[in-house]
Amino acid sequence: MRRTALAVAAAFVLGALSHAAYAASPPTLDDALVHLRYALNALKRAEVKAPASASRDQAVQLTEKALEEVKKGIAASASK
Repeated sequence: MRRTALAVAAAFVLGALSHAAYAASPPTLDDALVHLRYALNALKRAEVKAPASASRDQAVQLTEKALEEVKKGIAASASK
């Protein structure tokens, strides 16, 4: 009886885990756009010391470029 209850409980847990894995939707370009906007905002607001400011400025430029590319990808997928 105890083994049966353990087997049923294990089956229930494994079933729930597999359902959660299949139910999770993959990220979209729209999700990436939101996260990039948050990252850009954080980069622009970040306080850095002089030696790191050049790196932050480059990160801002690259993030802006990534935003442009993601927007192009969204437009391309919408036109199909």
